Amino acid sequence: MKNTIIPFLGKKAVRLAVLLAALAVFSFILVSVSPIDPIDAYVGASILKLSPEQREIIAQRWGLNDPPLERFLRWAGRLLQGDFGISTIFNEPVSTVIGKRFMTSFWLMALAWTISGVLGFILGLIAGTRENSPLDSVIRLYAYTMAATPTFWVGMVLLTVFSVSLGWTPVCCAWPPGLSADQATLWQRIHHLLLPAVTLSLIGVAQITMHTREKTVEAMRSDYAIFARAQGESTWGVSLRHAVRNVALPAVTLQFGSLGELFGGSVLAEQVFSYPGLGRATVEAGIRGDVPLLLGIVLFSAVFVFTGNTVADLTYLAVDPRIRTGGDKP
Repeated sequence: MKNTIIPFLGKKAVRLAVLLAALAVFSFILVSVSPIDPIDAYVGASILKLSPEQREIIAQRWGLNDPPLERFLRWAGRLLQGDFGISTIFNEPVSTVIGKRFMTSFWLMALAWTISGVLGFILGLIAGTRENSPLDSVIRLYAYTMAATPTFWVGMVLLTVFSVSLGWTPVCCAWPPGLSADQATLWQRIHHLLLPAVTLSLIGVAQITMHTREKTVEAMRSDYAIFARAQGESTWGVSLRHAVRNVALPAVTLQFGSLGELFGGSVLAEQVFSYPGLGRATVEAGIRGDVPLLLGIVLFSAVFVFTGNTVADLTYLAVDPRIRTGGDKP
């Protein structure tokens, strides 16, 4: 096992380095050719008019007058030293901003990821076990509907119903306005976290539900399932004793592989609920031309998603002996 994991992790590390290098180059090129003027985006062109001298001072401070290649090499050199630059919006090191915002988003994504994984697996198992039943039809209808529904629309509907109409949940933020993160109690943070997490969970359930259902249907039609039923085993007995073992591993792998979609969904959900996480910081960095922060978030999100995919691969490697011995994947 050890002899298999070490080369595997070595290859993954090389792939990650190549991915980050390519992503850094292409992201910098896209930002450089963007029609958005970073100075106007930063100060707000419609609110504050700058004189040519003031614009020149800001441009020199940010190095905007330098050739793109020179700016890229300077940024890449600092990046290799662990310096992501200074955020122009927050006036803090990019690494500090990402660290603060990610910890706020982490609890949102972790709760949504757990709920969607558990609920999606249960619904998929039920639908697959009761194939073509009314319950299966209802679950499939829900999954197909959620898969085709935008995250921001679900968030707006939940916000209108539970926050505006019923008043059960807060309208915005990650803690009560007027308080800092340290001053907010655990219950206050959970209260503000609940509706955004439910929004992401409702969307995330769809994919894992349909995938689990298909795998469960295959397992229930297999020879060993037919033989077990012939021996007097009930349908649910076959499902819980035999099908679950074959369905669980692909479901876990898919769940870890969905971190990219989870991060993308959090960007939209955080905008709807004004949740001060990393997703909202991404939108602010793009709109207000905070190039260092935007590039830092792009690289960080790539590492985040790559880590999730690697954990999924390690799960297969640890559980399925055919992969460790060079066999085919199931």
